[in-house]
Amino acid sequence: MLLRISSFAAPPRLAALAFAAAIAVAGCTSSIGPTPDLALSDRGAAYRLGLGDKLKIVVFGEENLSGQFEVSPTGNIALPLVGELPAKGQTVAEFRGHLASRLGDGYLKSPRVTGDIVNYRPVYVHGEVRTGGEVPYKSGMRLRDAIALAGGYTYRADESFVSLGRGDQPERQVRMTGESAILPGDNIRVPERIF
Repeated sequence: MLLRISSFAAPPRLAALAFAAAIAVAGCTSSIGPTPDLALSDRGAAYRLGLGDKLKIVVFGEENLSGQFEVSPTGNIALPLVGELPAKGQTVAEFRGHLASRLGDGYLKSPRVTGDIVNYRPVYVHGEVRTGGEVPYKSGMRLRDAIALAGGYTYRADESFVSLGRGDQPERQVRMTGESAILPGDNIRVPERIF
């Protein structure tokens, strides 16, 4: 955004107010208060596996090695023949590649592996909602969906922002609308409105 400053001489107080308004319009935020919409900026990122995600793994021609497997609290997936493989923090494609490599290392000749997420880890909603707690995540879920599954806002809720904990990041205040995307494992706390 280009900021155009007029050449007329304005009183210092008026100039300071105009400058502050221009910064606000440009979308800058201070270190106090909610940050811009974090959820929307994460949309393009590849999904990373986390604790509680469940995968359907198919090893072609090997029914005994195929099935549904969950990422354990240790961040691993226990599979027949190869044992536990690290999964937390990997994309599904990365995990498939590691599994195929492990199976091809003395177990199978040219293994072909597919994998898809069957169930995502849940979202947690608490604070100023009617029935907070664990909410099952569905692909493409929005904030409004999670709030609806938590019984809706209470009359004390501040609907302009939430405190969002995502992955290993510390909880942050984030401006979110009902249309804001959320991700599996998000921990959403709706704050109380200050009257």
